[in-house]
Amino acid sequence: MIGVFDSGYGGLTVLKELLALLPGYDYLYVGDNARAPYGPRSFESVYRYTLQGVKHLFDAGCPLVILACNTASAKALRNIQQRDLPFLAPDRRVLGVIRPCVEAVSAVTRTRKVGVLGTVGTVQSGSYVLEIQKIDPSIEVYQEACPMWVPLVETNEHEGPGADYFIEKHLRNLLSAAPSIDTLILGCTHYPLLIPKILPLLPPGVQLLDQGGIVARSLQDYLWRHPEMEQRLTRQGLRHFETTDAPAIFDSHASVILQQPVSSRKVTFKE
Repeated sequence: MIGVFDSGYGGLTVLKELLALLPGYDYLYVGDNARAPYGPRSFESVYRYTLQGVKHLFDAGCPLVILACNTASAKALRNIQQRDLPFLAPDRRVLGVIRPCVEAVSAVTRTRKVGVLGTVGTVQSGSYVLEIQKIDPSIEVYQEACPMWVPLVETNEHEGPGADYFIEKHLRNLLSAAPSIDTLILGCTHYPLLIPKILPLLPPGVQLLDQGGIVARSLQDYLWRHPEMEQRLTRQGLRHFETTDAPAIFDSHASVILQQPVSSRKVTFKE
């Protein structure tokens, strides 16, 4: 199976696009809902939790794991790839969501000014700034941390009027600081659920980058370039779901996001 890991529900927006583009593969989604959100947590905590999730997916037989969480990708991916995989599982791979999105930016922006909306952890890590400037140093990156956005999604309050204030506040902060932004990155996989409220607030000409489709196309390209990995993946169209919190609550939220019935089981990660 292809393993998909997230701190909670946000990674389901990535899984949804994976299922649309690459439906034949088998997937195991794991949400660490009991410890969500990851955004405010320390680098060490996010790294430890993410590594536990990756090990859990490896133990379940996944040769390939996608960290469908920007905070985990920002705070844990590099260490896991460079420090842990060579000793833990040198024949397996862990991929993140930041790099594919960054690679798409340079082809889109015309003003060379890009905005990033993300969790506190993702913004503090500077991962988007560093990765974008590696590809194109001429691009200016402006960031805005949105600490309330993930809790709004996790508590299923993102469609209510209470979410409007926080969405408008952070968009106003970002666009006031850099009015010439023409490309806006949703630097958290929870944020696509807020798109209906975000779009009406954007000025004309600002393009919104949604990670789900970008990550799905990137994985398709990765598997094409790495046939040795592609051949290890099973293709029965199976979808399995696990959560570290209450399955009934997870199933209710996940079914709405994926627009199909979801039945999960509760798991506990090994320390």
